[in-house]
Amino acid sequence: MEARRLAIICSHIRPGSVLGPTQLALVSRSNCDSGLNSKQWLSGSDEGNRENGCVFCKIIRGESPAFKLYEDDVCLCILDTSPLSRGHSLIIPKSHFSSLKATPPDVVAAMCSKVPFISSAIMKATDSDSFNLLVNNGRAAGQVIFHTHIHIIPRKALDCLWASESLRRRPLSSDQEASRLADHVREQLSISDNSKISKGEGSSLTEN
Repeated sequence: MEARRLAIICSHIRPGSVLGPTQLALVSRSNCDSGLNSKQWLSGSDEGNRENGCVFCKIIRGESPAFKLYEDDVCLCILDTSPLSRGHSLIIPKSHFSSLKATPPDVVAAMCSKVPFISSAIMKATDSDSFNLLVNNGRAAGQVIFHTHIHIIPRKALDCLWASESLRRRPLSSDQEASRLADHVREQLSISDNSKISKGEGSSLTEN
């Protein structure tokens, strides 16, 4: 697992080893922690990445090359240098947040708002008609770079990209376990929502 993590991290630092350096473009310089005070930075960052140099932060600051597809004040999109399919790309926030949970809702919204625009261009450029939108959030989910990012993975019919697509899915049983699970999730949502209200952020839940 550690070898896989190192291989992926190195591929992001040295994309020139896979593709010609003349094709690379440095992204415009930006402070990875722009707009964050020290307290916000620490609460949303991965200490190991900060000390050792986050791969994506280096790209954002212009210290490492990348194939840039799109950039605005909040985020940028680059080609993944270890792609699962041709055109596999990453949308990355310019501020450093270690996970989706640590990323402010307005930053997540800004990133997601660009998905239709960017994915449409990627699908046309790769002659694809479908794509997967993916976030690996946490080590158990396969996250290896702890700087929030969204994967756009172009797909074509019968490309057999995911082994799980051939697995037979079991229907959800309408039993007590499913009911307890739904109740527990709603309870957690209510706790989270009440916490936001107490902080003056407003409610995000609606009554049925």
